[in-house]
Amino acid sequence: MSTPLEDLATKAYLFGFPLVFNLDQVERYVTTGVGKNAAAPWNRFSHARALAGPEDTFVTINNDTVYSMAQLDLGVGPVRLEVPDTAGRYSVLQFVSAWTDNFAYIGHRATGTDAATYLLVPPGWAGQAAPGETVVRVPTRVASIVGRWAVAGDDDLPAVHALQDATTLTPIGSAAAEGLPSSEATGLSEALRFFDRLRLWSQAFPPAPRDADTFAAFAPLGLTTTGATPYGRDPELDAALEAGYAKGKDLLETIVASGGGNEVVNGWSLAYHTFDYNLDFFEVGSLDDPAFKIADPERRIVQRAGAALAGLWGNQAFEAAYIATYVDDRGDALTGEHTYTLTLSPPPPVGAFWSLTMYDVPDYYLVANPIDRYSIGDRTPGIRYEDDGSLVITISHTEPADAKARANWLPAPAGEFRPVLRMYEPAAAILDQTYLVPAITRV
Repeated sequence: MSTPLEDLATKAYLFGFPLVFNLDQVERYVTTGVGKNAAAPWNRFSHARALAGPEDTFVTINNDTVYSMAQLDLGVGPVRLEVPDTAGRYSVLQFVSAWTDNFAYIGHRATGTDAATYLLVPPGWAGQAAPGETVVRVPTRVASIVGRWAVAGDDDLPAVHALQDATTLTPIGSAAAEGLPSSEATGLSEALRFFDRLRLWSQAFPPAPRDADTFAAFAPLGLTTTGATPYGRDPELDAALEAGYAKGKDLLETIVASGGGNEVVNGWSLAYHTFDYNLDFFEVGSLDDPAFKIADPERRIVQRAGAALAGLWGNQAFEAAYIATYVDDRGDALTGEHTYTLTLSPPPPVGAFWSLTMYDVPDYYLVANPIDRYSIGDRTPGIRYEDDGSLVITISHTEPADAKARANWLPAPAGEFRPVLRMYEPAAAILDQTYLVPAITRV
């Protein structure tokens, strides 16, 4: 039987997980880099020059685009962003707050593909932008820009590299970036380190005003304590935090494995509203639309945590719609022990493009395979359609013997896996479920 303090710690874990998990990744980008994105200082882009592969250990990373990543620290003041003319190419710069709110989009769908200049400003800024600059108000001092550039193949990379190099960030002032607060405490367990980072980072980057009372209720856990860490001193508090951390972690993993509360159709978890937990911050390219807002406050907490673990920095469905599945048409777990087919008749209706990407379980990383194919989609060279325009994709660990199946083969790991279907700029038929993807069929 859990105690009230343990239950409070469990809720605090779920509430605070997105902040801590997100800023851990932010720190990776400014210190060691991630995969093909080398480390870059605050307020500077890191450009990946090749598509992601299995060596890029980031949850549910895509294999459709190359990434341009930047971690903002607007403690330096406003930062000017300049983007080039992409001549109609699909690209998007997605802006994500410390709490993982998607608060702005710049790119093909949102703002068009002409060259433009933006001024990124910190909370409370009351200055004046220069003529021709569009102001983007950033809700937390630290935030991320997640840039994606569509690539048609290796021959297309030089053109994309030129566009990446022309996308720049320039701080207006000369102040140095402050970065993330760090604890001086040593010897803390994994659980206590988590809550200490949550304590420090929530004070540096407060949650949205609507969530202030929820967070204030965590005061008995020491999360509102300033100065030195309160952990590692009070055995009763430490025990409650350890228990709450363990229970919260188990709950979160269960939530993700069950589809995160999303509607499930034909075994696919429709993540059309997974990232709709932002209710407060709407800048250029974002939609302040009830259709893309999670109104239930308890569900919103769980949804944000699940989205962070299974798909950190995922787009909202109006930009790119995601669906994922763990099971076949029999309801059994997908595994490399079997062969499957997915028949898309017709393929998804999109304004940009679509892809089906393979991820392992439970890490959700891309899967190494002998043909170096990590995704398949409408831009994959050599895929073969049926006479009626449908596409039959073969999913298996073992390479198919049939030539047509081999052309449409998405390699799977030996163990369990989770495919994700991404539909960039989805048509209304996808979002209103007029268009549905069938179950993956076990052969």
